[in-house]
Amino acid sequence: MTKRICVITGSRAEYGLLFWLIKGLQESPEFQLQILATGMHLSPEFGLTYQQIEADGFPIDKKVEMLLSSDSPTGVIKSMGTGMIGYADALAELRPDLVVVLGDRFEIFAASSAAMILKIPIAHLHGGETTVGAFDEAIRHSITKMSHLHFTAAEAYKNRVIQLGEEPKRVFNVGGMGIDNIKKLKLLSREELEESLDFKLLKRNILITFHPVTLGQTSAQWQLEQFLQALDQLEGVGLIFTLPNADTDGRAIIQLIDAYVKKNPLKAIAYPSLGQLRYLSALSMVDGVAGNSSSGLLEAPSFQVGTVNIGERQEGRLKAKSVIDCGYETQEIAQAFDHLFSPDFQAGLQRVENPYGDGGAAERILEVLKETPLNDLLQKEFYDLKR
Repeated sequence: MTKRICVITGSRAEYGLLFWLIKGLQESPEFQLQILATGMHLSPEFGLTYQQIEADGFPIDKKVEMLLSSDSPTGVIKSMGTGMIGYADALAELRPDLVVVLGDRFEIFAASSAAMILKIPIAHLHGGETTVGAFDEAIRHSITKMSHLHFTAAEAYKNRVIQLGEEPKRVFNVGGMGIDNIKKLKLLSREELEESLDFKLLKRNILITFHPVTLGQTSAQWQLEQFLQALDQLEGVGLIFTLPNADTDGRAIIQLIDAYVKKNPLKAIAYPSLGQLRYLSALSMVDGVAGNSSSGLLEAPSFQVGTVNIGERQEGRLKAKSVIDCGYETQEIAQAFDHLFSPDFQAGLQRVENPYGDGGAAERILEVLKETPLNDLLQKEFYDLKR
């Protein structure tokens, strides 16, 4: 009997991480793949990235509109409520045997809450991680407690999920999902990337993603203004911006980036979404990653590319020696760039190892799903470490 597996995806980055798992589910006769697209995938402002899912050959079974035009805290809360209503109807109609979710975004929290009440088992990917600077931290651990199978990106994260009371036999360390893309995708050449971006790479280049720090003590606008002033000090460096997610204050960041690119058209470009192929192709060619995206920690080390990690958004995550932490002040960021471009640091990148493994996460998850009965997952005991 085939197992109906519903993968829920709400953003470009999360879909990129899920790609090889979705492909494996589609190709295996043991599973019936269902896809529920929501959140930023359905928003023109964020590139209508559901079209990429369909272009990749994955039919979308349900679309749940939920994003409101406001990115204020109350707007995000109302988006979550709208999503809950849509998820209730969609999941009740799809009736999957298991829901697969990844990460820590508010769209996924709402979807997981709906699945839990509908008594649909949940498999959660990339749990156990910590990000002190964002309310994603609380959302991630909340999804862990609602979930029944757990697939983590590192042994330390597996141990943390168990620390949260999850039974060890239900927790599997499979490694980072994004590394599968690095190992399997045929990346673009420099010429192909430049043509696709309509942008000529300079002698040195930086790939930039800056998200709002939702629990930060200073405003997102001030933080980005400090960052942009540091970028102004870089000479002969091309800047490739990917725009932030639909988080609180995200639109203010987008406006500042768009204005900066308009002012500096010869050295800067910005895209709502590059997609996995262009993003990883760019990552393989740039001289560094900058901002506060998890990609600078999870994927950049596999390319031996250094990361300037700004602020506390990623505080608590495992970091390779290729990651340079700094604060928000312009001078701190400028010093981090000096370190990034220094000959000693660049030479040391060749010896960097990625703490999130060397690929194969999707295959490991598929094996567990094949071997695990899904009809007896709902009731679980709290695993007490004092046993």
